Amino acid sequence: QVQLVESGGGLVQAGGSLRLSCAASGSIFSINRMGWYRQAPGKQREFVTIITSSGTTTYADSVKGRFTISRDNAKNTVYLQMSSLKPEDTAVYYCTAVVLTNTIRTYWGQGTQVTVSS
Repeated sequence: QVQLVESGGGLVQAGGSLRLSCAASGSIFSINRMGWYRQAPGKQREFVTIITSSGTTTYADSVKGRFTISRDNAKNTVYLQMSSLKPEDTAVYYCTAVVLTNTIRTYWGQGTQVTVSS
C-alpha cells in the first residue's frame, strides 16, 4: 500500500504563488510516476501534470509555463509549484502515484483545496 499525504493548499490572490507537497509512504520503492489532478466545483477531475521516475515531466496546456512539478526521491515527496495563479485554478488538487509490483496500481491523496481570489 502507498499512502499520499498532501499539504500546502490555501487561499491566494490572483497572480500569487503556492507550493503543494505530497509525501508518499508505505511501499514507495515501486512508485513509477507521480502527478497531480484537480477538480473544480461542478467539473470533472482533470489532469494537471505528471513526473516520471527519471524526471520527465508533462503538463496540461492550461498550466504550462505557470506550474512546475518536481520530486525529491530521498524524501519520497512530490511538489507542485504554482505561480501566476488564476481564479480558474481554484480546485481541489489531488496527488496521485502509480505503483508497479506484479500489477499496476494507482493511489490518490485526499486532496487539498486551492482557492485563488480575484
